Amino acid sequence: MKIYNSIQDIPKINKPIVTIGTFDGVHLGHQKIINRLHRAKQETGGDTFVFTFDPHPRQVLFPDQTDLKLLTLTNEKLGLLEKAGIDHVLVYPFTKEFSKQSAHSYIKDILVDAIGVKQLIIGYDHHFGNNREGNITTLKKYASEYDFVVEEIPVHEIDDSNVSSSKIRKALEEGDLKTANSFLGYNYFLSGIVVDGKKLGRTIGYPTANIFIENQAKLIPKIGVYAATANIDGVTHKGMMSIGYNPTTDSDNKIKVELHIFNFDANIYGCNLTLQIKARLRNEEKFASLDELKKQLHADKEHALSVL
Repeated sequence: MKIYNSIQDIPKINKPIVTIGTFDGVHLGHQKIINRLHRAKQETGGDTFVFTFDPHPRQVLFPDQTDLKLLTLTNEKLGLLEKAGIDHVLVYPFTKEFSKQSAHSYIKDILVDAIGVKQLIIGYDHHFGNNREGNITTLKKYASEYDFVVEEIPVHEIDDSNVSSSKIRKALEEGDLKTANSFLGYNYFLSGIVVDGKKLGRTIGYPTANIFIENQAKLIPKIGVYAATANIDGVTHKGMMSIGYNPTTDSDNKIKVELHIFNFDANIYGCNLTLQIKARLRNEEKFASLDELKKQLHADKEHALSVL
């Protein structure tokens, strides 16, 4: 997959089949659009092309709304699009100036002149340009002038799946991994660097990898204990993950993400781990002693293994 961060970087592409959107999560609703791109590729022989944005438009247009958390950071989204078999992706820098661009300029300067669109496939209710003036009618108006075809994915094809990024965010914030993962079409994941911790876990037989997630825009699921896996050097390892304050042992009031990997004893400090989260096991609890905590961790392990 070829990635472009500027329209000046885009070479001449073979009959581009284009779709546009933020694609946060690349969930099942997005995958329906991507599947239509692939069918169009079989029909026309053109290349599939995703036109997306960084940062998320809401972060630019509504900077005071700090509650927006992302299902996928840009590099994670690109990884999912590559896995989905997309040929080209334009990650366009979204700015307030860009949001004020006229619908006609948007179509001519970017879609036609820069990308060379031959077929445009979009979800229903797609709006663009200054004050969201552009829509499917606008696209069809200019399609004949600029020699490209427009196809709108019908509302029922997307809405029948009952999937949206906002619904997935809500499920994760409530700890409902079953719903979130079923809407995503894969297990939700967190990525971060393994950093030094207090090393208390190893004293009770449950050493943990402390995961530092640098980008605070990434959505962290509800506090609690989860069944999860991590891929290390090509091998998938099972484990259990804690998201929380560690009230039994810590008093710094900082949320931590920690993974205990079953039957694993290697130095992975500094490694970048991706944790695939399968299910939520329980709420975070404060225990009266380390012995009580250890007893609960044993039960958590058995529960996690049964889930995984």
